[in-house]
Amino acid sequence: MNSNLIDPSATNSNQYQICTPKTEQEVAAYQHVRFNELRKPWQQPKGSEIDDLESQAVHRMVCDGQGNVLAVGRLHKVSTTDAQIRFMAVDNNYQGKGLGNLVLEALEQEAVKQGVLEIQLNAREVALSFYKKNGYTLIEQVHTLYDEVKHYSMKKMLVENPDNCAQSLSQLKQSWHNTIPMAKAMQLQPSFYNRDELYVVADRAANINLHNTMFAGSIYTLATLTGWGWVQLLLNDNNLSADIVLADGNIRYIKPLNGEPLAKTSAKFASGKIAAISRGRKVRINVQVNVHDGDNVVAEFHGKYVAIPTSKEED
Repeated sequence: MNSNLIDPSATNSNQYQICTPKTEQEVAAYQHVRFNELRKPWQQPKGSEIDDLESQAVHRMVCDGQGNVLAVGRLHKVSTTDAQIRFMAVDNNYQGKGLGNLVLEALEQEAVKQGVLEIQLNAREVALSFYKKNGYTLIEQVHTLYDEVKHYSMKKMLVENPDNCAQSLSQLKQSWHNTIPMAKAMQLQPSFYNRDELYVVADRAANINLHNTMFAGSIYTLATLTGWGWVQLLLNDNNLSADIVLADGNIRYIKPLNGEPLAKTSAKFASGKIAAISRGRKVRINVQVNVHDGDNVVAEFHGKYVAIPTSKEED
C-alpha cells in the first residue's frame, strides 16, 4: 500500500497512515467507507457513491496499522487553478479522532503542489463547523440531498507551500514562455519544486483533441519540458550554467488523459553527475517523467539530456 507516516502528535497515535488506494482491494475498501457513511443511511443503492470523475481525481484515505480504511476524501481539479473536494467521510466508529483533518490536509497539500489557488466544496449541514475550523468560508445553501440533507457551498483560498522554490519556478516558466512558443500556447507552468520533486501543469482546454482528451503531442511536450526543467533547476541549485539538449526521448502512452494534465519527476527518477559541468565537461542526465490524470499515471517518459557547459573551457 502506498502510504506516508503521519506525525503521531496529530492523533496521539502512531498507528495512522495517509494512503492512496492502488489495488482493487484498496479501492473497494475506500469506496466502502464512502457508501457506508454517505449513502447507506439514506437507503441509496450500491454504486451511488461513485461518479464519472473517479479516474481524474486524487484519492486519499487514513488507514490503521492493519490496513483498515478509516477515513476517505477526494479532490479533483475543475480548472488549472481551481479544485473541488468531495466524498469526505470518516468511519462512524472512528469519528472525533481527527482523521477527517488528516484527509483534508493531505488533499490540500496535493492541491497546492498542483498549482490550485482555491478549493470549493459542498458541505453537509452537520459538517459546517468542521470546515469552518479548517479555514473554509460559507457561501450559501445550494441543494438538499434525499429531501433532508442540506448542502452549503464553501471555499478556501490556499497558501503557497513554504518549501516551494517560487523564484526558481517563476524563472523557469518565463524561460519556457519566452523561448518556446508551444509552452506558452499549452499554458505550461511549473507548480511545485522542493529540490526533490518537480510538478508541472498545463491547461486542459488548450490541449484537448477531437476525442476530448489530451493530444499525444501535448503529452510528449509536457513530459519533455518537465525533464528539461528538472535539469535546469538542478543546474541552478548548483550555481552552474549550461545549454540543455534532449539527446533521446521515449514515451509510453498508457491510457487517455481526460482531466487536468500533470507531469511529475523527482530525484529518484533522475541520474547523472551534474558537478562535472564545473570542470567544463558535458554531462548526461537521465530523467523519467510520469504524466498523471489524477492519481493515475497515463504516460511514462524516459529522456536523455545533455548539459553542455556555456564557459569556454574545453571538454
